[in-house]
Amino acid sequence: MSYFRRVSLALCAVLPLAFVTVPVKAQDIVDTAVAAGQFNTLVAAVQAAGLVEVLKGDGPFTVFAPTDEAFAALPEGTVENLLKPENKDQLVAVLTYHVVPGKIMSADIAGATTAVASVQGAELSVDATDGVRVDNATVVTADIETTNGVIHVIDQVVLPNQ
Repeated sequence: MSYFRRVSLALCAVLPLAFVTVPVKAQDIVDTAVAAGQFNTLVAAVQAAGLVEVLKGDGPFTVFAPTDEAFAALPEGTVENLLKPENKDQLVAVLTYHVVPGKIMSADIAGATTAVASVQGAELSVDATDGVRVDNATVVTADIETTNGVIHVIDQVVLPNQ
């Protein structure tokens, strides 16, 4: 067998392996938020509220996730106050207001204005006619898919009507 024939056969045997991709292990909502690095305050709040296991659960969930900058824009002392153990119920209410049961992708609501029920119980106003707004927040990054739902990054913390 010629040298070139042996090399050709070897390449034919090995080449398909070069195109096999190693699947990236998909992560749940909490692990995705941790890995992103821009949701440290949100993750700390979810931990303080005891909601980690819920958001690691089967879902699916749609989470409108405020960035660290969004939390920093709240009036001074707001986050610290919410993180106090005696304010856990209020913290849970704020966090669950950012979560909608089901998986809502941006294409599902494109061009529409609607209200969606949050896990907290109140409705979020969603306007997807010019970009996407959720209450007074703007979605800055949409459709971050996770194993148990989707994350839409927002630029403000949205608060339920008291």
